[in-house]
Amino acid sequence: MADDALASEQSFPTSYMREAYLRRFPLAAAQRLETVFTLRSVSQQINNVLNEWLEGTAGSPSRFQTLALLWAAGDRYVPHQEIIAALQVKRATVSALMFSLEQEGLVQSIGDENDRRRLLATLTEKGKSIIASALELNAQRLEKVLAGLSPDELQLLQSLLRRMRDGFIKVSDEKTKA
Repeated sequence: MADDALASEQSFPTSYMREAYLRRFPLAAAQRLETVFTLRSVSQQINNVLNEWLEGTAGSPSRFQTLALLWAAGDRYVPHQEIIAALQVKRATVSALMFSLEQEGLVQSIGDENDRRRLLATLTEKGKSIIASALELNAQRLEKVLAGLSPDELQLLQSLLRRMRDGFIKVSDEKTKA
């Protein structure tokens, strides 16, 4: 247990990497690097836990997000393009995902009567049951995980993460334009 606690508290990069970095860059630069490494480590741990949680219900975070999106839409058919935008992935990824979900009987896709190029999706009864169970179970888990954070802290954390995401997007866009 002590080793686990030490591993979770140990900052990454290693202390010798931090020292080498500080010989070359100012403290603020080292803090930015540590922030990115910490976020990456936290993100990986969250992905690992989510994958484990969802394995027994929705199957994967992408599947969960898709099923949750369709669940939230109620009886409304959702255009595949809306799923692509929500997941922020390519059309081929959603096509493969939807094919898999359809094969398992969790979703149904139909052609849009007004525009045959568009596909619309909705949950089947089996899909509704699976996502309802996953939502309930994961709501209870997330309540435990985030119990130490107040609603204001959660909002602040979300705001800071969005600002960080936007900074990465801005720099990425600048590189693309250069």
